[in-house]
Amino acid sequence: MLKLNQWLMIALIPSFGLSAAPCKQVYGDGATEVRLATGSPGELGAVKALADAFNQDHDSRICWVKAGSGKSLKLLKQGEVDLVMVHAPAAEKAAVKEGWAKDRTLIGSNEFYFVGPVNDPAKVHQANTIAEAYQRIADTQSRFLSRGDNSGTHKKELMIWSKADIAPKGDWYVTTKSFMRATLRQANREQGYFMTDSSTWITEKAKLTDLKVQFQGDPILVNTYHALHGNKHDAKGKLAESFVHYLGSDKGQQLFSSYGDKEYGQPLYTGAANTQDH
Repeated sequence: MLKLNQWLMIALIPSFGLSAAPCKQVYGDGATEVRLATGSPGELGAVKALADAFNQDHDSRICWVKAGSGKSLKLLKQGEVDLVMVHAPAAEKAAVKEGWAKDRTLIGSNEFYFVGPVNDPAKVHQANTIAEAYQRIADTQSRFLSRGDNSGTHKKELMIWSKADIAPKGDWYVTTKSFMRATLRQANREQGYFMTDSSTWITEKAKLTDLKVQFQGDPILVNTYHALHGNKHDAKGKLAESFVHYLGSDKGQQLFSSYGDKEYGQPLYTGAANTQDH
């Protein structure tokens, strides 16, 4: 007859499996699964392209876990994923300093665009800096969409509000808790302003007839991506390390920096060689 503590152990076993972050997609059919967490690069297909190329030289399959930068790093710390592609420099550096992430590798960048209604009621296009653009939004209480999800985009947004010395609140400030593409489409439907990454804008702009890029070019809108892996020393950990090294290699960089060119007429990302590290 099983003792109470044995019953408890049995009862808990399924919950551990259920708690693991689910794969949005799995690329390849190799023997060893490597779990990679990221947001927009997965949504836009870059992860698939990189994974397919990597799998050709490794007995691997890549599980893409869809998560913003904040959640991706949390999953890495908890050991639920093996590597991340993220754009939250301060949090990345803290992870390396604390010792639960390694090999922080610059893989490239895009930039943030501040998009809004074509008629631009807040006159954002007249701003000289992104902080001034945000000030114009607050002054006119124009509808502003925030992801509000601790993603790299949300972290950048909060930094800009702080730079403008504004604590946004009110009916005009809308938190979506959605990913980049979904929030961008919502901004189009609701005639709101939103800070999107240039990569997602390039892939979506043909459908977003009620939005226009109203501000770009402030140096703080450069959006750098790094890859990091955890501290596992098993087969998964070794492959995760190899994948990070691949992303920084000539072969990986060629693929990443040209991705999207054939379909959209321009690459979605700038490679590491042409990106200033942060």
